[in-house]
This record gives sequence, C-alpha cells and structure tokens, in this order.
Amino acid sequence: MPRPMTMAEKILAAHAGLEEVEPGQLIECNLDLVLANDVTAPIAIKEFGKIGVDNVFDPERVILVPDHYVPNKDINSAKQAKIVRDFAREQHITHFYEVGCMGVEHALLPEQGVVGAGDLIIGADSHTCTYGALGAFATGVGSTDAGVAFATGKAWFKVPESVLFNVEGEFAPGVTGKDIILHIIGMIGVDGALYEAMEFRGSAISSLGMDERFTISNMAIEAGGKAGLIAVDDVTRAYMEGRTERPWTEYQSDPDAVYAQTYTINAADVVPTVAFPHLPSNTRPVAEARDVAIDQAVIGSCTNGRIEDMRQAAEVLRGRKVNPNVRCIIIPATQQVYRQCIDEGLTDVFLDANCAVSTPTCGPCLGGYMGILAAGERAIATTNRNFVGRMGDPQSEVYLASPAVAAASAVLGHIGLPSDLDD
Repeated sequence: MPRPMTMAEKILAAHAGLEEVEPGQLIECNLDLVLANDVTAPIAIKEFGKIGVDNVFDPERVILVPDHYVPNKDINSAKQAKIVRDFAREQHITHFYEVGCMGVEHALLPEQGVVGAGDLIIGADSHTCTYGALGAFATGVGSTDAGVAFATGKAWFKVPESVLFNVEGEFAPGVTGKDIILHIIGMIGVDGALYEAMEFRGSAISSLGMDERFTISNMAIEAGGKAGLIAVDDVTRAYMEGRTERPWTEYQSDPDAVYAQTYTINAADVVPTVAFPHLPSNTRPVAEARDVAIDQAVIGSCTNGRIEDMRQAAEVLRGRKVNPNVRCIIIPATQQVYRQCIDEGLTDVFLDANCAVSTPTCGPCLGGYMGILAAGERAIATTNRNFVGRMGDPQSEVYLASPAVAAASAVLGHIGLPSDLDD
C-alpha cells in the first residue's frame, strides 16, 4: 500500500513513474508542458542551443507566449520577440501566440484549453502556479531549466511539503479571490509557505468560480509557495469540458495525507483587503486605507484580467467618471476577454468613465510600459507584486487590491470601497 499522499505528491509521483513519493525526495519527472515568454524564452533558447540537439522534445508541449513587452515597446523588445518568433517557426511550435492571438500567458493558456487537471507544468515565469486552480502541479523555474526541458521534456524536483488552507463558511458580499489570497499572505507572510505546495480547500473555496480560483493560485508564489492547488470539482470540470485539448486526470488528497501545517480560516473574517507597499504581505482592510490618495489605477494582469474581473470593475464604473486626478488603465488579459468586454458593453462603460483600454499585455505590472510611475506617484493595481520600483521609479508606490476596489478608488481619487461611492 502506498503511503497517504497529498494531491501535489500524487501528481509528482505519477510523472516520476513511482508508486509513492515523500517530501524531500529528489525525483526526475516527465513534463506535460514547458512554457516561456518574450522575457525568459530568449535565454532558454540560448541554453537550448548549447545542449547539442536539433529539435525540442515535442513541438506540441512547448508553449511560447510573447506578452511582457508585446506589442513591442522599443527596439530591444522587438529583438526579444523576434528570437522567440524565429525559434517557434524553426521548431514548428504548435502553441506560439503571435500579436493579435496572444494574451497574458497565465490567463490565455487555461482559456485556450492548453493546460488541464493532473498536468505537471514548468514555466519560465513565477506565476505559472496559476494552473494549480485546475488541479495541476504548475511551478515557475529559471530560463536555464526551461531550456533544458525544451530539449528533454524532463525536470528534477525536490518533493515539497504541503500546507493546507481550509476556508469554511460564506464570504461577505464584495469579497473576491484577490481578498482571500491577500488575507492569507498577510496572515503567513511572503515566506510563510516557502517551497511548499499550498492547497486551498473548504466550502468557501468550493463556492468560487474559476476566475476567482485562478487569482488565488496565481499568488501562491507571493507566499513563497512552490505551487497553489485546488482540487477538481464540478466547477473545474464544467470549465474544462469541451475546452481542454488533452485528456485530464483528477487527483485528490488522501483523507489521512500529512500536511506540514493546516490553517482553518472563517470566510466571514475575510474583508476587502489592500496590500500596502512594499510587500504583498503588508495587508490592511480597505476600510482603513481611505487616507491614501492615488495617481493611477491599473485593472488587468495574469492575476485579475479575466472576464469576471472586467465585470466587477465595470459594475463600479458604470455611470461614473474617473477622478480627474487619476489615470485608470484597463487591460483585458486576452483577446477573447477583450472581445467579450466589447460584446457585453463593458468597453463602453470603461470609455465613458474616461479609462484607457489596452490590448492584452503584462506591460505595467512589471514596470515595462503602458503605465510607468514617476517618483512620488501612487498606483492601486490588481496585479500581484508591489516591491520597490515594481511599476516604475523606486520612489513610487503600488497598492494591491481587487478590481472592484481599484475601480472605486479610481473614481474616488483615493483608496476606498465601492460602497463609499454612495456616501
């Protein structure tokens, strides 16, 4: 009889061809997918070229998504994108997403059905952990690891311990996936789950739609997590059915699986939350942050650029105008989300509110373009990081929040709740 295992351990064991694994064990695994973007892929491609093989291990399992500085912002970013484009053509990469088809990678790949439950995925981007919301083990790696995996389809792992977050009860109205994960990070710190597989469970998690779940898994890395997993249920199956291009496998943690730590959270204790500079763990209730004036609001990214996020922002902005002292930038995460915003009339809401609406890009999230901050400026953003200089000048500040809070703050001119607009 194999030892009781968590879902993370089961996925790793299956891909290592082993009946069981245990935390701390070093294993070599066969990968389902390897991905990289226009920042990380050029380095991976260079390292791939040193290995001495002519072709990638499987052109259908290597994913290339130019999304960080694309459409190209300058000559250097154009060079980066060309390296990726040329490699994709040379290697006949099936999943290469050109401008006009691309999106922010961690929103695009689930939407397009490329990733699925039970997959083992590495990506040369730290927020690859997003796919854990589908019941996959997905984690970020360096470009060298990705380049080797391009050639071999394999990677070494140290089996992580798992930590369980059991969220029970009902959330108050207005509480989103962003608030939940900020609450957790604020509770345990940015290294509170260092090299651990974070598993999210409970009646409150089960009540969430997929877009909210993606947000939670996306920010597992902000607590140091190796992965952020949510078990497959009817919500997951409904999302994947008819969408996911390969057969998927469901893994559930054994009832007597061993966790390094278990946290029990009352959903009623989670309130709309904002992370102050300069760490995602520096959290406070939004209600205690109303004295913070802002210069910019950014609504988008791999964390909160999906259609539910756009709907939440539009609900707040409908019939209102962005404060004249604030710039509000809306970035749908994929072309499909962009089109859906148009079809549902959300784009009109954004434009009527005096927002700038962009084609999909990571742009401002990493201080790339489409919303750089000057010294002394403050932004509220639905992105995932607020480190020093993350969105521009080192003397600027970034506050992390949900789409509804970011939209309300854009109208108010300071951080606030949607309910503050009725005062």
